[in-house]
Amino acid sequence: MSEGNPKVVVVMPAYNAAKTLHMTYAELPHDMVDLVILVDDGSSDETVKLARELGLEIFCHNANYGYGANQKTCYREALKAGADIVVMVHPDYQYDPKLLPEMVRPIKEGRADVVLGSRLLGGHALQQGMPWWKYISNRFLTACENLVFGLHLAEYHTGYRAYRREVLEAVNLEMNSDRFIFDQEIIVQFVELGYRIVEIPVPTRYFPLASSAGFLASVRYGLSILWLLARYCLHRAGLLRQRQFQSLQRRYNSVPG
Repeated sequence: MSEGNPKVVVVMPAYNAAKTLHMTYAELPHDMVDLVILVDDGSSDETVKLARELGLEIFCHNANYGYGANQKTCYREALKAGADIVVMVHPDYQYDPKLLPEMVRPIKEGRADVVLGSRLLGGHALQQGMPWWKYISNRFLTACENLVFGLHLAEYHTGYRAYRREVLEAVNLEMNSDRFIFDQEIIVQFVELGYRIVEIPVPTRYFPLASSAGFLASVRYGLSILWLLARYCLHRAGLLRQRQFQSLQRRYNSVPG
């Protein structure tokens, strides 16, 4: 990471986000952001048109390849742009863009490699509108992940994340899924390599324009997480080693302050 003033790049994985993109972008603390990259995953609305009007760096998929595929393009382009810290901000306004300084602070201070914005850390997710079945499933899956990873995080299932450049360079992004399970696969990769994960509390936002998976999609997502954890346990036990969880390069030896 660059000394003194690291380059902060915000990436926005977008799909039909025209109705919320402007207010998300407007609330970013632009004095702390060097570049905003939007990757459009085959939207059928005016997401790309609005992004051009806002002057964003835009990359477009020619079809809807999926949330994981979108993130792969986001991180690939952010690294090409010279990012020292990459922050994923969903353009659906579900996560508060104004909290970006808190998201990057642990990385800048040398206390973290990965920062997760947790909706459950403050303990008010239900009062803030999270559906009860999402809350229960989130708690259950998080408990399973904590057990497997040996960690004590409040939530793994957040789309508000910040990464040191080095962690994105070290993990095998291309072997991860193009679907929603990508978010958990990359966490497994970070855990396997011993990177430091820190959480900060973020408010929960649920409203009609915010994207949210339905019940059946959430069930499929939950089952895929349990299968991922089973695969990782086999990998860690040496019974079924998987290249997906191994580092692409030798892990850096020192963490600059």
